[in-house]
Amino acid sequence: MIIFIHNRSMREKVRFSLIAISLFCTFTTASAQQVTISNNLLYDAALTPNLRVGFRLSEHWSAGLMAGYRPWPTDDYKERKWKHMLLSPNVRYWKDSVNVHHFFGMNLLYSHYNIAKVHMPFGMYKKLRHERRQGDLYAIGGYYGYSWPLGRHWNFEPYIGVAVGFTTYNRYECGHCGEKLGRGHKWLVLPQAGLNIVYNIPGRPARAVIADTPLPDLDLTPTPQPKPFDPIVRNVPEFSGRAGQLQNDNPVLAHISQYKPYDRTRILRKDKNALYVHFPVAKSELQYDFRNNGQVLDRIVDITRQIMADTTSSVKLIQIVGLASIEGPTSVNEKLATDRALALQHYIQQQVEVPDALFDTVGGGEAWAEFRDQLESRVESRESRVEELQQAINIIDSESDEAIRERKLRQLNGGRTWEYIKEHILNEQRNAGYIRIYYDYVPDNAAKTINEANELLTTDCDDCHQEALRLLQTVRNDERAQNALGVALWLCGQQDEALDCFRRAAANGNEDAKTNLENLLK
Repeated sequence: MIIFIHNRSMREKVRFSLIAISLFCTFTTASAQQVTISNNLLYDAALTPNLRVGFRLSEHWSAGLMAGYRPWPTDDYKERKWKHMLLSPNVRYWKDSVNVHHFFGMNLLYSHYNIAKVHMPFGMYKKLRHERRQGDLYAIGGYYGYSWPLGRHWNFEPYIGVAVGFTTYNRYECGHCGEKLGRGHKWLVLPQAGLNIVYNIPGRPARAVIADTPLPDLDLTPTPQPKPFDPIVRNVPEFSGRAGQLQNDNPVLAHISQYKPYDRTRILRKDKNALYVHFPVAKSELQYDFRNNGQVLDRIVDITRQIMADTTSSVKLIQIVGLASIEGPTSVNEKLATDRALALQHYIQQQVEVPDALFDTVGGGEAWAEFRDQLESRVESRESRVEELQQAINIIDSESDEAIRERKLRQLNGGRTWEYIKEHILNEQRNAGYIRIYYDYVPDNAAKTINEANELLTTDCDDCHQEALRLLQTVRNDERAQNALGVALWLCGQQDEALDCFRRAAANGNEDAKTNLENLLK
């Protein structure tokens, strides 16, 4: 982009630049808590060795100096030249933290250059293809970048920006001759881009100063040592969306992994989490004010509506099983059970826009499995008519034809047992049956990352702590990560940032962070 000149004045400028870089590095290494050294791979690709030294000023600010030097070709008689030296002091503002993530930068650029017979990209500066120019460039620019942690001390930083500058130069006829054609100046707009590999130098304690004055008398009495920091970290629950929250108070909700297709041997009444809507005898019209239907229907509609409106969870399936009692012709009861299930589906769709594909609506026919289980429960509880009810169970188990089975039950004990069954048992079978809502949610990868880091933080392994910090940096904007991030930063020697994380988590009500902060401030 910018070129180097080959003469005595240039050598003096290079010598001055090296002295400036050396002083800058000495100052930053001695005074900064965190020093970084980086190399721009794009600049390397242009055969220009380069280096940037940066240091932190505060939590959100850093400064640095970048230098690049391309001495090739060393043979002055080469027609094609692209020599240059570049110096660029810069300052950055880090939106999240000085260590990682978004940053915005401003920089000054100075270059001394010698360029000839070069085809610039995008057709820029076409006159350089036929003559040589050497001179100085001054510019100011801005850029945006992002930083990813790659390991314990390494980061990767791509950035892009633009600079506006002014250059003055001498023009020469050829790449090696000294015949001067004239002098010129020009305003330029220069693109800026980089792919930086960054090494973070850990902070070092200041060196001790040895004085010639005698040492004072020392009190050698042992002083109590503070207790070591014993951090508190605990796993965070995965967020299962609005559906997961609703499930706490609405057991009718279940994750889709718990879904089971219906078959007629299944006893639905044992699932206490299901909801039921009831119908009058031999009817399939859904009545809102019949028994407790209104309360149940409102609950189903409200739950479905909330999940359908949520972006982190979704209704995957609404399972409805229509049932009919065992009395009456089998063919009639089959149709009645199916119509009851469909009536409930249509009611839900009238209240909430739910496509047919989300319904698993089946007619369960006559509820013989439910009926037998009800008889068995009464026998086990030793209620009245135990012997008669056991006889009814024996008829169900021994007779496979449902029509003959019902006729034998009606005739049992001269019809007395049947009258008892109709009054105390069959009334509960006249309903639309089993209703469950199954949901799914977006996987909470942040919680998994935090919990994985927590496991590493509970060890005494320094490398594990560094790995935990790397993981937590990827979810540092999640409020649930702040306490664990504070612990990781503290264990890795970054106390100031650790305290900031603890304060942020404590302000959001994290009790573990409050305890950790109190223990450290003691």
